[in-house]
Amino acid sequence: MPLLRADDSVLLVVDLQERLMPAIASADAVLDKTTRLIRAAGLLGVDVRATEQNPAGLGATVADIANLLPRPAELKTSFGAEIDPGDGTVIIAGCEAHVCVLQTALALRASGREVAVVADAVGSRSEPDRERALDRMRAHGVDVVTAEMVMFEWLHDSDNPAFRDVLRLIK
Repeated sequence: MPLLRADDSVLLVVDLQERLMPAIASADAVLDKTTRLIRAAGLLGVDVRATEQNPAGLGATVADIANLLPRPAELKTSFGAEIDPGDGTVIIAGCEAHVCVLQTALALRASGREVAVVADAVGSRSEPDRERALDRMRAHGVDVVTAEMVMFEWLHDSDNPAFRDVLRLIK
């Protein structure tokens, strides 16, 4: 997969929900990295989509994330996000890495899409589940990246007009 480009990416935020996040290992870090990604996407013109798995049971998207989204999260009952994420490479953040993130990433790859999962912006209740999910995704052609990698690749160049604003998000 080539470098990620802001003009050819969509950020997909999967199931960062109120009743789920307290059970997620390193939940604060996942939310922090996802917040930074959403803000950078806004500065660089990257489309952002989000999903909610069974919000009646798991609650709505965490307010700090929901307030940054350009549109409401799409509701789903299947574990994989069966939504049209738009054009370009799909960059995935969210929960749980070994369930909804994994099934979404594998389905997108099976349909021929380029997919990158942001390792420090995905979580599971247990670290072994998260790690095995990242291994499995990698084995099926999903690029495993970090939030900082994504933001610098989206910027491409320090001459980018958004460079200073995105750099503040990174630091």
